Amino acid sequence: MRELLPLIGSHPGGRSALTCRYRCGDACFQETPNTSDNEYAGDIIAGALSRRSVMRAAAVVTVAAAGTAALGGPAAPRADAAPLAGRPGGRPKPTPSGARGLRFAAVAPNKDDKVTIPEGYGQNVVIRWGEPILRGAPAFDPDKQSAKAQAKQFGYNNDFLSLLPLKGERGRQVLVANHEYTDEILMFRGYDPANPTREQVEIAWAAHGLSVVVVQEENRTGRLTPVNRHPLNRRLTATSEFRVTGPAAGSPLLRTSADRTGSRVLGTLNNCAGGTTPWGTTLHGEENFNQYFANGSSDTDKRYGIGTAGTERKWERFDKRFDLAQEPNEAHRFGWVVELDPYDPDSTPRKRTALGRFKHEAAQPRLTSDGRPVVYMGDDERFDYFYKFVSSKRMKKGDSRAAREHNLTLLDEGTLYVAKLTGDSPAAEFDGTGRLPSDGEFDGSGVWIPLATGDTSHVPGMTADEVYVFTRLAGDKVGATKMDRPEDVEPSPRTGRVYIALTNNTDRGKVGKAGADEANPRNANKHGQILELAEHWDDPAGDGFAWRLFLVAGDPEDPSTYFSGFPKEKVSPISCPDNVAFDDHGNLWISTDGNQLGSHDGLFGVATQGERRGELKQFLTVPTGAETCGPVIQDRRVLVAVQHPGEVDGASVEKPASAWPDGPGRIVRPSVVAVWRKDGGDVGV
Repeated sequence: MRELLPLIGSHPGGRSALTCRYRCGDACFQETPNTSDNEYAGDIIAGALSRRSVMRAAAVVTVAAAGTAALGGPAAPRADAAPLAGRPGGRPKPTPSGARGLRFAAVAPNKDDKVTIPEGYGQNVVIRWGEPILRGAPAFDPDKQSAKAQAKQFGYNNDFLSLLPLKGERGRQVLVANHEYTDEILMFRGYDPANPTREQVEIAWAAHGLSVVVVQEENRTGRLTPVNRHPLNRRLTATSEFRVTGPAAGSPLLRTSADRTGSRVLGTLNNCAGGTTPWGTTLHGEENFNQYFANGSSDTDKRYGIGTAGTERKWERFDKRFDLAQEPNEAHRFGWVVELDPYDPDSTPRKRTALGRFKHEAAQPRLTSDGRPVVYMGDDERFDYFYKFVSSKRMKKGDSRAAREHNLTLLDEGTLYVAKLTGDSPAAEFDGTGRLPSDGEFDGSGVWIPLATGDTSHVPGMTADEVYVFTRLAGDKVGATKMDRPEDVEPSPRTGRVYIALTNNTDRGKVGKAGADEANPRNANKHGQILELAEHWDDPAGDGFAWRLFLVAGDPEDPSTYFSGFPKEKVSPISCPDNVAFDDHGNLWISTDGNQLGSHDGLFGVATQGERRGELKQFLTVPTGAETCGPVIQDRRVLVAVQHPGEVDGASVEKPASAWPDGPGRIVRPSVVAVWRKDGGDVGV
């Protein structure tokens, strides 16, 4: 038996201290904002429901063409397609074994300062931080940056990605990217954290936000290149105008001296993951917004992790809206889901208050049988909650102006819910080691607790406005289930099952903190897990669900890991699942953040159906200090956002820890990378 892979570092979650400092304001070192006495997943034991009755209640999930069974039962085997024949005229090229879509030679764990991909695949850097995308934008020069230039260039620290079709322009697509945060130490030569200049601060404002850029695909490969100065190209920054819509728009809780209507906001901050809607817009989650605001004083500020002193970036010195002593409501205007229409460069993006305010990691919709969108969302904080929103309106099909205008109102009316999970095994079976319970699975049932519908609050003692603006407190009051950092959420387009990435929680089991339970079975949870949820009767608008753990991450040699029963000697090690996406074959692709197994972060594919369910293979790794973000999985290419390369403790512009992507002597730049098969075939088949 080989030795377990080594753990790395002592920083919570596996990130460098530099990453925690600039990405989330050292959230892991702060007191957990959720001090409620709500129960943890599995703490309430389902006395009236046996495991079998729970799964029967879940009913049958929509069956894929291959014949997938309900969540509670074994999945039917899928027939795999014949091996790819290879290039015409040549000998058949051997194809690695695996589920369809995962037939590539798995990349071994490594610490190489590059994007490492499978044999037989090629790659290119699609776009880098600072590349010009708007008319009048200068070429990138790290020593001659200006806010005006950055506002016309691709932003910093790309995260969520979406690729949308572009009708009438052959071979072109619309790329939308989030820019989560800035790391000024790696952006500016000679940066003094104690005394940033106004110019540096304004450049950072311009480097946050969103980018829209049209990309051109190369005919015979998966290579993508930006189309500079295309009419659809766009930058949204920390000073762009956004509309506030939905039931809390205009609330006194959202009014400031600069906006006495509570309906207009400057900027979007810390956009992490997101989603792509069936009606052709993109959704962007505002996550660790708390770190940008100084001098918080209220209990609600504390519940959202806002500190009582100055901030790391010291923006409050240059704009009073970041000083809550002067503008106490400004922070209430962040922490929302933003909806962007990438096909209309003149449109004003909207912050959708009906979806609640918390640290949104992502927001991915699916449709009910009658066409109403349901959006699943995680609150990325230790011991916080999992939510969904069910619209009261039906989507209109088509691209007519009337249809598009109607669909841009879908996320303003409906009901916001929070999840409460129950395990079906005795609590005594969970000792923090991750050992499987006696029934052989981590599983149970759950209910959706309504929080608010329009102007009606369902939470005693809170108005509807308070529910939307202080959604975390609403979850506290109704007894929602605390989770291990629910991050990205993705419903399967094939089965309707919902997959929730729970990245890690090193506080679980500590003195005064919650211990292990059925949904979170390990104390000092360094590696995280993925939870699989099936709505009752496959109705996403329903009020109940069944759940089980699909994957418990870590070194396969570790007995606490679990890969849906697939032989563990045949899977790749994985740690800290973060962003997730699906391919057309029904496989779930997982990017990681903070690998605790001695390797760089990477992208993995795992089969969710058939006899290979749980088979997990690593597709790529990213360079030194980087995180893998925003995967997009198409037939012929895979896109990833390589975020914060070189973000290693002690690194700076003068002392880089990485030479990626442009080699030694060049500044390290977050970038988007495309990967494709060299023979022109589809990925993984």
